Amino acid sequence: MRIAILAFPRFQLLDVAGPADVFAEAARQLGQPRAYQVQVLSASAGPLRSSSGLRMAVDATVATHRGAIDTLLVAGSPDLNDMASDAPLQDWLRRRARTVRRYGSVCTGAFVLAASGLLDGKRVATHWNSTARLSAAYPKACVEADAIYVKDGRLFTSAGVTAGMDLALAMVEEDHGRELALRVARELVMFLKRPGGQSQFSAHLAAQTAERPSVRTLQDHILANLKGDLSVPALAAHAGMSERSFARTFRSETGTTPAEFVENARIDAARRLAEESDLPAKRLADAVGYASVDGFRRAFTRRLGVGLVEYRRRFAK
Repeated sequence: MRIAILAFPRFQLLDVAGPADVFAEAARQLGQPRAYQVQVLSASAGPLRSSSGLRMAVDATVATHRGAIDTLLVAGSPDLNDMASDAPLQDWLRRRARTVRRYGSVCTGAFVLAASGLLDGKRVATHWNSTARLSAAYPKACVEADAIYVKDGRLFTSAGVTAGMDLALAMVEEDHGRELALRVARELVMFLKRPGGQSQFSAHLAAQTAERPSVRTLQDHILANLKGDLSVPALAAHAGMSERSFARTFRSETGTTPAEFVENARIDAARRLAEESDLPAKRLADAVGYASVDGFRRAFTRRLGVGLVEYRRRFAK
């Protein structure tokens, strides 16, 4: 099965190497070295310098490449404007997209596909810092701003950098089943369980973004005390602030309300517990601070886009 990854000058190295390693490990686990054959293509000949400065040799250019392609991916780069306006390249992409079994992009590679019209009317993902720009430049694409990866028919698109590995792993699972994908994930010490619709940010990552040490300390308090009283009055008292001042400061520092942050933290914890244990919904709810199992179920579905039972069916060990 031939995987072609199209890369450009200043490409993000992990956008290419990450998926390539997933496919290579899958082939090794299968005991079939030719199960996945990864080729790196470029618009022009010669080695490519990545955004980190490392160079990569390419196997062929779009003009010289011959043979069938099963899966075509476009890697991201900080400098894609020229590529997005390259008419011969766009023609090549449109022709190839009609013949491959599936196609897609990693990170900002979505801009190249969008310029060719291949994202029109499609649900897509890209790096969180580029979603607004992609939506504005290509309004026919339905950008899902916070998704790890999105599958829409034959089209696969992912968020930035390491999310390309999640994307490749989803393809391996589609090709060879869950058990192989699990073995690959374990060997590469990565999470199999990040669903396509899962947020690009966890509560723990969000807790690192606040500038004020006092707000970061409060976020750490929330994460460490999910079963405690995390109401706005209680949190404001813990911070030594009035409720109004606390709510205003928290939102300006984190971009979210205290209640939203608490819910995200609780559901993030519940998600991990659901993956790693067979605790029933009521015990999961209690473990992360929900008094009502119905309220917990509603919050779980709202945050992850899938109910607890279906989430476990897809992602539990």
